[in-house]
Amino acid sequence: MNDDASRRSRLIGIKLLALVSDEIGRTPGAPVEFAPGAALSDGDEAWVFLDDRPGERLGASIAWAVRAGAQRLNVVSEEGGGVLARRADEFEMPIMVWEAEGRTLSRVSPAELAPAAPASDRHEALRALIVEGGAEPVVEHGVLTGEVRGLEVCRVVDDPDTGATRLEVGVGEHDREAFQMLHGDVPTVTSLARVVAAVAERRDPGAPPHPLKSLGAERLIRWRLEQQPDLVDAAVLAPAPPPVPRLNLKDPVPCVASGIGADGEPIVVVCSSGVDLDLIPYAADARLALSEPGVDVDRLVVALPSRDRIGLVDEIADRLRHSVSFVSVD
Repeated sequence: MNDDASRRSRLIGIKLLALVSDEIGRTPGAPVEFAPGAALSDGDEAWVFLDDRPGERLGASIAWAVRAGAQRLNVVSEEGGGVLARRADEFEMPIMVWEAEGRTLSRVSPAELAPAAPASDRHEALRALIVEGGAEPVVEHGVLTGEVRGLEVCRVVDDPDTGATRLEVGVGEHDREAFQMLHGDVPTVTSLARVVAAVAERRDPGAPPHPLKSLGAERLIRWRLEQQPDLVDAAVLAPAPPPVPRLNLKDPVPCVASGIGADGEPIVVVCSSGVDLDLIPYAADARLALSEPGVDVDRLVVALPSRDRIGLVDEIADRLRHSVSFVSVD
């Protein structure tokens, strides 16, 4: 942790100590640095203050509590508490989520999951162009994109100025802007097909290392499982929307597939690449999002490279209300 981050963590620790002291009516143990934020222990209870992107830090909070020997966990944040509370409910360990406002703590209720939004009719009108260009159409939270072996190579967008709907070709927003400058608003099937061919070659499992192969590695795993669902004991798998929208292409974020297991029962598979302590809370949220009202999806599988499965991830998984199994995809 650099000096600025360490200084901020100490300041947050002072704030956390004051908040907890006011809440419980006495002074607990001294706070310690917790990236990003601060944490403290009070007997068999842990308190963690999340300072940055709190919706993605529940796993790290549970890991800290486990290492501190706590039986209960309190998570404090100034925003994003609804998602934290929803995911916290998926664990057997008692976890309470609090919102900090000034010197006051308030309990946070779980946020409702947003219903899976379909792409609009105007966007769906461009699906045929995506298919003809050789990309796989994928809809996530109302956004229609085209992927090649898990990597987004085109996206349907609405022009903010004219309101016109168009298909933009490229890997990421800046690449799409450059492509548009060169080729105009209406990409031809031929130009899209060239991008598809180039990306497919770079993302072949046997291809040498390349930025296009490492980008979105978790989605490349999902693509492999679509081709070989038996690797996770499934009969068929297809991309499924994540529990919360993906913010960008560059940051590694787990992705989701759903389908039918070899036993004929529904299955949810969450794919990940890289060590991610929030993988299990995310996976639990994905299972919840894909469960129909009154009918839970019982089978949850996490697929990731064997090098990325560390002991802490297993310890977090052991505290889920629903079971989860792991499959190594190397």
